[in-house]
Amino acid sequence: MSSEALQAAKAYRRLLKAVKNHIGQEDSKRRFKEYVTEEFRKNCTLSDLSSIRHKIKLASDYTFLLNSVHHHQELLFSYNIAVDRSEEMKRILGKSAASVGLQLPEVYRS
Repeated sequence: MSSEALQAAKAYRRLLKAVKNHIGQEDSKRRFKEYVTEEFRKNCTLSDLSSIRHKIKLASDYTFLLNSVHHHQELLFSYNIAVDRSEEMKRILGKSAASVGLQLPEVYRS
């Protein structure tokens, strides 16, 4: 097996893993995985070395994009941008208080 074939297989596995992790596997989202599989199968007969490398680079770049967008979204949530995190903070404070034997008072709103 040539080095380009190994690189293509690695890029394919990484891309499918990123699609599975960040896009999902529901029936409505199955078309993303099918598109990736179809593109790799369609291009498996390429013989031009530069075009093979270009396709592998494209797959790697797309994998990097999916992972980066997901990481960016996690950062936005962690910095409390456009998200109400009051319930999460109550839970964290409750755990912290419980770890030293205290209990937070219940807050009632009328």
